[in-house]
Amino acid sequence: MAADDLIGGWPERAGWSERAGWSERAGWSERVAARCRQVESEGRWRSPRAFGADEAGGTAGRLEPHARRVVAFASNDYLGLSRHPAVVDAAHEALGRWGAGAGASRLVTGSRPVHHQLELALADWKGCERAVLFPTGFAANLGVLATFGDSDVLICSDERNHASVVDGARLARAKVAVYRHCDVDHVDRLLASHQGLAIVVTDAVFSMDGDEAPLAALADSCRRHRSLLVLDEAHAVLSADATPMLHDVDAIRVGTLSKVLGSLGGFAATTGPFADLLVNRARSYIFTTAPTPADTAAALAAVGILRSEEGEQLRRRLEDHVERVAPGHQSPIVPVVLGSEQAALAASAALLDEGLWVPAIRPPTVPPGTARLRVTLSAAHGDEDVDRLVSALRRLGTPAVGGTGR
Repeated sequence: MAADDLIGGWPERAGWSERAGWSERAGWSERVAARCRQVESEGRWRSPRAFGADEAGGTAGRLEPHARRVVAFASNDYLGLSRHPAVVDAAHEALGRWGAGAGASRLVTGSRPVHHQLELALADWKGCERAVLFPTGFAANLGVLATFGDSDVLICSDERNHASVVDGARLARAKVAVYRHCDVDHVDRLLASHQGLAIVVTDAVFSMDGDEAPLAALADSCRRHRSLLVLDEAHAVLSADATPMLHDVDAIRVGTLSKVLGSLGGFAATTGPFADLLVNRARSYIFTTAPTPADTAAALAAVGILRSEEGEQLRRRLEDHVERVAPGHQSPIVPVVLGSEQAALAASAALLDEGLWVPAIRPPTVPPGTARLRVTLSAAHGDEDVDRLVSALRRLGTPAVGGTGR
């Protein structure tokens, strides 16, 4: 069942119970069994598959259950930094120095020097006064939106924002208005009709379509209406630096350590007072154990690489891969929209037969009728791997990549 079905109760509950054969008088075990049967009957049953990545690069390895060797075009490790020797060494050193876990939340005994060092590095990278670490990017969005989304606030959210943004808006006490995808005129009208403070929240690069938000125009709108802009930059590895566009705009830049930086965690970069409020009010910061020292040290090393000449070379290599697969496309997320779930599953299986792992993405992750292959490219891919992918997609007769068809 799609997450949006939960808004305001269970609008499809009667139909669900009839289809799944569940009785109102049944207990939890019967209810759960019926829900599982429903998912399976819809052809949407999912389970994780173990991927034993090779030591070198991490894009190739053995995929269970048949231990088939594949090249994966499914990871968000866009620059391949999760396997970079300096990143791995930093994690090992922190593990030996501080142990496997932080042991407590940041406000108790969980803060280590490396947490503060990473926050300083992230703030400098994003051109902000402060950064606040969270255990994941999902937790960062929950914390930011629930902290600033008071009952007198309007949250304007793009209809294709990430699930963490959707859930963060639900946790907030604010009124929520969903605006049409990348439609700044719609945002303007929503802000003009609201008499109080407002938040505009958007992915910088949308995780299923790979397209970019109209950031400059959204920033102008927020500037005019004195609204807070929350920008989720999780997938913005190839995007232009947003800092100049955010001049004179109240903004919070949310990011993740698990994609371009190859580690695990999330952060919010902003001004000092906004960061102070997050530290003192964000429940997903206060009431959870601090990120592990090893993950934090790995991310700190990755930031250094990202901002070096080596980082620029990795980005250029990634850009070249994207250009070969989808000329003119804006990000390493390349959707190949096939429409039906059956078509997407069949295409994914055909690619797997050729040793290429490209997942089929289906509802409820994407809207009905827009099931797709989601190709993700990494600087760690070899040129020959990208050539194999392009040739295989052509043989399948897939539509032009890089567009959503919607």
